[in-house]
Amino acid sequence: MARRRRSRGNNAQQLQNAPNRRGHTQRALREPAVYAKPTGFESEVPHEKLTITQARKGTPANRPVRVYADGIFDLFHSGHARALMQAKNVFPNTHLIVGVCSDELTHKLKGYTVMTEDERYDALRHCRYVDEVVRDAPWTLTPEFLKKHKIDFVAHDDIPYTSAGSEDVYKHIKEAGMFVATERTEGISTSDLITRIVRDYDIYVRRNLQRGYTARELNVGFIKENTYRLQNQVDKMKETVRTVEEKSKHFVNRVEEKSQDLIHKWEEKSREFIGNFLELFGPDGAWHVIQERSGRVLQALSPYSSPRGSPSSSPTRANSTPPDSPTSTAFRPSSPTSAHKRRSRSSPKVSSTDRRPVQ
Repeated sequence: MARRRRSRGNNAQQLQNAPNRRGHTQRALREPAVYAKPTGFESEVPHEKLTITQARKGTPANRPVRVYADGIFDLFHSGHARALMQAKNVFPNTHLIVGVCSDELTHKLKGYTVMTEDERYDALRHCRYVDEVVRDAPWTLTPEFLKKHKIDFVAHDDIPYTSAGSEDVYKHIKEAGMFVATERTEGISTSDLITRIVRDYDIYVRRNLQRGYTARELNVGFIKENTYRLQNQVDKMKETVRTVEEKSKHFVNRVEEKSQDLIHKWEEKSREFIGNFLELFGPDGAWHVIQERSGRVLQALSPYSSPRGSPSSSPTRANSTPPDSPTSTAFRPSSPTSAHKRRSRSSPKVSSTDRRPVQ
């Protein structure tokens, strides 16, 4: 199975790069698909009918397998694209032709469309899997139409399509062995998209009024228009209040964060200040060291002076001197009477006659 998938991927890549009869790469990957000619498909190579078994094995190199898929393709979506992708990859070499019904036929047999036929034609032209688009395609495929466009097989989902008084419009194609089945994509369809719009009609009307569409273009009455506009104003006020609340909450959170940061910074700075203060003025701080050193410097620069009222010599210093030392007698204090006797001995006596009056 893995080998088969790998071979399919390689074949698809080779087909994308393979030249066509004009010598160019496939247009479906680089340009919009071409429209089918009103006269049908013209080829110089004779068109031989193929079976599904032959097509799956690979066709001759002179032409690809021409597969046809038709539909309304209103509001072209991924479900349409997936169905066309399956039709494109049914065979190794496939030329996918897509038929799109006109507005007149669709409105008559199925219902009103959102997109016009020209818009639907152009949407199919820009799908990467489509090689050719048939405009104003028939509702029921006739042998003449199949022969005109040289169609080998018809691709569609296998569910019987009841329409135009028939239980299955593809019944004769299935009986002829020209039908190849594709699978539907669940969860998305044109009817689902329209149901969503109808369900939320008021929302989309208000949306388009906000975008500049007039009430006349939207087919809305005067009262309904003013109601929608009032609802839009109320919604704007609610959105403004909601925005202000969010901004205020954000501001309060920012203030709380900033206050907490300031408190943490203040605590750190206060701890640092207290530590520096204690380091400077504590018992072992630098301030006491400076005071002590400055006191020593001042004491060294000033002369030594004894305190007032203290004796000139301490008794211990006098007692410590030996009695026999020469300095003991020299520095021994003398009494006043002995000093007077010594002075009288040394000075000569002056007589009374030598005393002369001073002139």
